[in-house]
Amino acid sequence: MPITPTEKIWMNGELVDWDAAQIHVLTHSLHYGMGVFEGIRAYETAEGPAVFRLTEHMERLHNSARILLMDLPYTVEELVEATKDVVRSSGLSSCYIRPIAYYGYGEMGLNTLPCSVDVAIACWPWGAYLGDDALTKGIRLKTSSWTRHDHNTMPPASKTTGNYVNSSLAKVEALKAGYDEAIMLNRAGLISECTGENVFVARHGKLLSPPLSSGALEGITQNSVMTIARDLGYECELSEIARSDVYVAEEMFLCGTAAEVSAVNSVDDRPIACPGPMTTAIGEEYHRAIRGEVDRYKDWVEHVG
Repeated sequence: MPITPTEKIWMNGELVDWDAAQIHVLTHSLHYGMGVFEGIRAYETAEGPAVFRLTEHMERLHNSARILLMDLPYTVEELVEATKDVVRSSGLSSCYIRPIAYYGYGEMGLNTLPCSVDVAIACWPWGAYLGDDALTKGIRLKTSSWTRHDHNTMPPASKTTGNYVNSSLAKVEALKAGYDEAIMLNRAGLISECTGENVFVARHGKLLSPPLSSGALEGITQNSVMTIARDLGYECELSEIARSDVYVAEEMFLCGTAAEVSAVNSVDDRPIACPGPMTTAIGEEYHRAIRGEVDRYKDWVEHVG
């Protein structure tokens, strides 16, 4: 989706004009893909804009950096406040937020130890990643020919910029073949995740989602959905999922910050009931939760003020 510029971007401790937020062509991470990022959303609520699970996202950013031996120069609390500053400066009631930490200009080569770390946070208007009607109409998935990287190649627990080369290859392959999204298998042939979303599959009345050990990112939306599912009375657990499980799934959906909750109507041309009753109930409750409309999830939204 095209980006609509907003007023300011936070860069290394200060708000700068959108067009002034630039980096040098020899910026280290541009060449080697060593950076970490997050995808976050702010939503309009009855009390003004609020960011969904902001602190948890910034904690995951720090954890991603730690896995890469990258020392972030800002604390979680400082990044939380910086994000609120960016959203306030935009004047938007709802938006997508992209924090990124990367190795900057001044050093080149594979050794990152002498490199400086730069941090930026931007926000802009962005609709549902897989379409505004993805919850009701569903999307078509294709199993990718690209294998999801494993823990001893590119650690999937870190939301690393370079990791998403793997995802981009799978995404473009699926789109060119006429599908909406790709589902990725790990080296053992088990379901890992989609190119930017966690997977949920209903089998025998139970919801299953692949764990980190299968190569899936530990999703914040995944965690939110599992909490909502259990609170609605559904049995839900992290579990290995075989490719054949999705072909005979009772229902299936994807979730992520960008995609929110998106139903799946087919995988590799095998139709799946869409939207299923659990998908609909969870999707609708999630829609209310992210806007601060459910008392038990009030602590998930952090108001910009």
